[in-house]
Amino acid sequence: MSAVEAYRRGMSSVAPPRRLTAAAARDPRPDPGRPLETEYRPRHPLDLPRTLLFLRRGAADPTMTVSGSVIWRVSRTPEGVATLAIRETHPGVIRGAAWGPGREWALAQLPGLCGAGDDPSSFDGSRHPLIAEAHRRNPGLRLARTGLVFDALACAIFEQKVTGMQAFAAWRRIVTWFGERAPGPTPRPMFAPPAIDAWQQVPSWAWHRAGLEPPQSKTVVRAARRGESIVRAVLAAEDGEAVDRILVSQPGIGPWTSAETRIRALGDPDAVSVGDFHLAHEVGYALTGERVDDDGMLRLLAPWAGQRQRVIRLLSASGVREPRRAPRLHPEDHRDR
Repeated sequence: MSAVEAYRRGMSSVAPPRRLTAAAARDPRPDPGRPLETEYRPRHPLDLPRTLLFLRRGAADPTMTVSGSVIWRVSRTPEGVATLAIRETHPGVIRGAAWGPGREWALAQLPGLCGAGDDPSSFDGSRHPLIAEAHRRNPGLRLARTGLVFDALACAIFEQKVTGMQAFAAWRRIVTWFGERAPGPTPRPMFAPPAIDAWQQVPSWAWHRAGLEPPQSKTVVRAARRGESIVRAVLAAEDGEAVDRILVSQPGIGPWTSAETRIRALGDPDAVSVGDFHLAHEVGYALTGERVDDDGMLRLLAPWAGQRQRVIRLLSASGVREPRRAPRLHPEDHRDR
């Protein structure tokens, strides 16, 4: 049975089958076969796009895309690369299908991706009217957990001290050039991030051509040299403070990068990205109408200790934004130098 036939018979409710075009005929990937499938029925309201798409790094992220009602995610699991297609087939029913050697691991992580480990029961949004209203309007917002520490760490390092546009473009180039082609009938070419040891093999010219500055590229390579031990230590850490101690002990990794890693890999409900160029201003404006610095932001968030990341996500979901004060920064491109 061809991949297309299998897809039509077993996966028609996930996404349209791949057509046998000339481009598909040239696709070097082997027949993906039928996927493994599962259903997840969350015990809580779930806004699937708002929960999962927070993990996407720009619209052209090679590891994550949306096609119709299906969210496609490619990851490098401990058991190998996996492609995961996720869709809400009925209210309260999430269907997952996975291809590749890491498909069993990916399906086992589906509840975590959908926020099964996120417990907002102790959260009190009534302390501020904007947060209370955002919480009421977004009962399905959950904090996703990928369980993939090094991918989250590398992605956060890419985003150090540059605009999101620059970071997303560099991430897209490096992952496409040095990652692994995703298995399965993805709606467009998708790629898994490089393996930990492969990050160390990326040549200096490639970092430059991708648009990533030497401080960030050198930090990724240094972290990759100790990648396995970092991952083991982070997963064994007892709390967020312990994770911070592990990560900030590495050269080039500070509190901001540690917090971003905790948010994506661990779904940490209390992580705050201190040092972010915009975050303190946005939180201050939303809660007080005025800009604040990092210390002011931490004071404003203190009443929600243990749930500060949830507050930040709810403020983002509220739609309240500080008015733009100047034209958007146009990053200078040094790749031809």
